[in-house]
Amino acid sequence: MNAIVKIAPPPNTTPSGLELHPAPFRQDWFDETPVVRGIAAERRHRQERLAGAFRLFARHGFDRGLAGHITARDPELTDHFWVNPFGLHFSRIKVSDLLLVNSHGEIAVGAGPLNRAAFAIHAAIHEARPDVVAAAHTHSLHGKAWSTLGRHLAPLTQDSCVFYEDHGLFDEFGGVVYETDEGDKIAAALGHRKAVILKNHGILTAGPSVEAAAWWYIAFDDACHAQLLAQAAGTPQPIPHAQAVLTHSQIGRQRGADRAFDSLWQGLVEAEPDLLE
Repeated sequence: MNAIVKIAPPPNTTPSGLELHPAPFRQDWFDETPVVRGIAAERRHRQERLAGAFRLFARHGFDRGLAGHITARDPELTDHFWVNPFGLHFSRIKVSDLLLVNSHGEIAVGAGPLNRAAFAIHAAIHEARPDVVAAAHTHSLHGKAWSTLGRHLAPLTQDSCVFYEDHGLFDEFGGVVYETDEGDKIAAALGHRKAVILKNHGILTAGPSVEAAAWWYIAFDDACHAQLLAQAAGTPQPIPHAQAVLTHSQIGRQRGADRAFDSLWQGLVEAEPDLLE
């Protein structure tokens, strides 16, 4: 009678056939190094993400009438930024629709018209903050509603801690922002932070990438929504200061925002590839 010979599984393979890495390793999102591209490739990257950000904003209901703009600094002409043309719905914006605007509010590439408020606000922010690649502002419902209270958000949830002690308050309202001196005041209220509440107006975010600025806008509006709901339901209990500071240090970084945006971008560009045209 022949003996049954048991064959041992290959190294790093379990008895059931699951193949394991020869050397297991850790890879955390916050350990990643941002990709460095040439100028032309970086410009195209920012343009594609900018067009995609508008379409994501439309999906989130941030497309209220004609209000709203997102800008991306050009990587070569750093005193110029790319922005959406006035009157084109967010859901239809393509790369080829974007305008390149200089520091005088003149269109250097593309066909207008240009939203004057977009220039007045964003030009001031890009000038005051050389570290800012992109800034986003629309009249989203929850951000707009929260802005009427004229106060900062509290650290009510883990998600809202992204903005703990990292958002400003512009507590003046002088009508539609058409003048650059009003933009300068908004830039001052933003300061070194990633977001600012514009009293009786809405919210604005700024970041070191298009992805970060866009995701932080989505997250900031969501934080406004959560606090409005919590206050309507009862008396919210904020996260203590020390824990809120710690949580901000853990989840308030650029790479987390970039990753969150990318998770939305992947499905968007597959469903709407025309945005790349």
